[in-house]
Amino acid sequence: MAEADEKIQIATFAGGCFWCMEPPFDKLDGVLSTESGYMGGEEDNPTYKEVSAGLTGHAEAVKVTFDPSRVSYRELLNVFWMQINPTTPDRQFADTGRQYRSAIFYQNEEQQLLAEESKREMEASGRFDGPVVTQIEPAGTFWPAEDYHQDYYKKNPLRYKLYRFGSGRDQYLQKVWGKTSKE
Repeated sequence: MAEADEKIQIATFAGGCFWCMEPPFDKLDGVLSTESGYMGGEEDNPTYKEVSAGLTGHAEAVKVTFDPSRVSYRELLNVFWMQINPTTPDRQFADTGRQYRSAIFYQNEEQQLLAEESKREMEASGRFDGPVVTQIEPAGTFWPAEDYHQDYYKKNPLRYKLYRFGSGRDQYLQKVWGKTSKE
């Protein structure tokens, strides 16, 4: 059993609305699951109402369970960067507040080093109009979001698409990354 567990790893990312962060990871071969939730705050068992009101310090986050023999953490980082605007502190597109900050929550030293390296690459790329402010923090407790948030894009595809487009996310990603950013 221990050998099988070593083949499975966790990555956690905050990129604004967690509904928008699940689909690009779900499409990757080697990603076993994604889960919307909260990380980076002080309160135990936070609720969506508390987090979205900015009362807990948590960020909306997505936990990615993956098989590193099929998809690397580096590849996950690349997908993450192509979903966010890394130049806006405490904001992602239409959503504002610390709960919508962009962050990479690392699980171990290897993830920390890879995250820091990828951030330096993004800063040096010249792709962005401002400094890259995405935070790199040690992972704490991941608190799963309420059931109705899980796989929201599958359960409510029309509402999800309207929200995503209305937030300005798609337009920004198209401008910065081109067609490869579309989900």
